[in-house]
Amino acid sequence: MTETNGALIPEQGWHCLHLFYHIEFGQWQLLTPEEQIAAKTRLASLVQEVRALESTQLLTLSVVTPKADLAFILITPDLHVANRIEKQLSLALGPDVLVPVYSYLSLTEESEYRTSMDEYAGILEREQNVEHGSAEFEKAIAAFDERMKHYRQERVNPTLPDWPVVCFYNMSKRRGEQRNWYTLPFEERRKLMLGHGAVGRQFAGKVKQLITGSSGLDDAEWGVTLFARDTFQIKSIVYQMRFDPVSAEYADFGEFYIALQLPLDELFRRLQL
Repeated sequence: MTETNGALIPEQGWHCLHLFYHIEFGQWQLLTPEEQIAAKTRLASLVQEVRALESTQLLTLSVVTPKADLAFILITPDLHVANRIEKQLSLALGPDVLVPVYSYLSLTEESEYRTSMDEYAGILEREQNVEHGSAEFEKAIAAFDERMKHYRQERVNPTLPDWPVVCFYNMSKRRGEQRNWYTLPFEERRKLMLGHGAVGRQFAGKVKQLITGSSGLDDAEWGVTLFARDTFQIKSIVYQMRFDPVSAEYADFGEFYIALQLPLDELFRRLQL
């Protein structure tokens, strides 16, 4: 890891591609019943093939609003693989049937504001009066190391849940004349982000957050994907976090997309294909 302006450069993980499509039903109806069956079989086979790839995950979604009809979330280590799969998905139901309406490319990553082992050791000594090298100290350090390994795995190499409700939006930190996140000292940004993360952790077990970095890759700086079992939890976490100073004073949000994670056969029925 290297540092910039006091912050660790986040460790990069897998490529994350969000793809949203409209279905051109007029074009679909031009296909014969046999051609439609072949098209659906082709897409189903492709989905199975992709899911069999090492370290690769592919979710199939029905978008709730008319912003799009269906969507895919793809996570894979290799950009060439992501590019190939995106082209195949776009054509799987036949030429001009799937019309792209929105896409987003990002990378899974660690947070640059996480607590390091040395920093945690200092907290134990200064704030909790735990003697360095004591049994209590070593036990606390070992527990912290395990937590960080789990955190790193979840951020860099995540396993996406099968929870039905999925929300996606992009966001950037503000660079306004009065509020500019990037002119704040690192320690102030870090303090704000620790408070921001604490709000999100209140929804542990209710909402899983996938935060992916996109600086230089897409139009915003982060992609945010939220997974939940119902829309109430999605609404609740966004409602609570918007009052946090990091969001209220320094965040600009993109458009929100709400979708339902469905198996492919149910997705075909839902879309009346």
